[in-house]
Amino acid sequence: MRFTSETSSDGVTEQLFTLGEIPGVLWTPQGADGPRPLIVLGHGGGRHKRAPEVLVQAHRFVTVCGFAAVAVDVPGHGDRPTDPTYDRIAEENRARVAAGAELAPLIADFQALVARQTVPEWQAVLDAVQDLGTVGPGPVGYWGVSLGCGLGVPFVAAEPRIRAAVLGLGGALGSAGAAARITVPVEFLVQWDDERVPRDQCLRLFDAFASAEKTLHAHPGEHGDLPECETDSAVRFFRRHLG
Repeated sequence: MRFTSETSSDGVTEQLFTLGEIPGVLWTPQGADGPRPLIVLGHGGGRHKRAPEVLVQAHRFVTVCGFAAVAVDVPGHGDRPTDPTYDRIAEENRARVAAGAELAPLIADFQALVARQTVPEWQAVLDAVQDLGTVGPGPVGYWGVSLGCGLGVPFVAAEPRIRAAVLGLGGALGSAGAAARITVPVEFLVQWDDERVPRDQCLRLFDAFASAEKTLHAHPGEHGDLPECETDSAVRFFRRHLG
């Protein structure tokens, strides 16, 4: 793990790093020392590790909770090089949609393919970050919507260190099997008029989680209309479950 820059402001220290070929960013309380809870954040499709919504959520976890937070660029996003295979599949999917194909199954298949790469990558990042004195082996949570949900469900299912997860804007196609292996508390977000993920697929994914404690938050609006109040809701959720 190699840190490439460090800045601090408003009580938050931000460190950019690379782990092998994976570019990431770690946020901790300024002057942090000793173990603390950690939130892994997954960004949306076409976004990156420092997208505005990721920054807002990460800063809230640090300043309100005293947690650490980490995000990395998924393949083909942010500072990652373009991937010819993923680019080809994305172009083929756009052509299929233009020809009348349904979007949701194509998204699900593509995210399942990418998850085969990102799950072990995120586990390696989690290993490296928890070795740092500013983070340590504390409890871990996961936050991710849209693409962050499609990749996050198999990650949460595979990673026993995660104790709670906020997920949303994702459907059961391609994710139901992994969701059935998730037993930690889940807060799940749905946009009632989502034009990318059919409502019934969102509800089927929520139903698939094996968690004894799971909560559905549904709001009117399209895929990109998630209300700001969910930022504070995630803070309350993780404070309750991670301490």
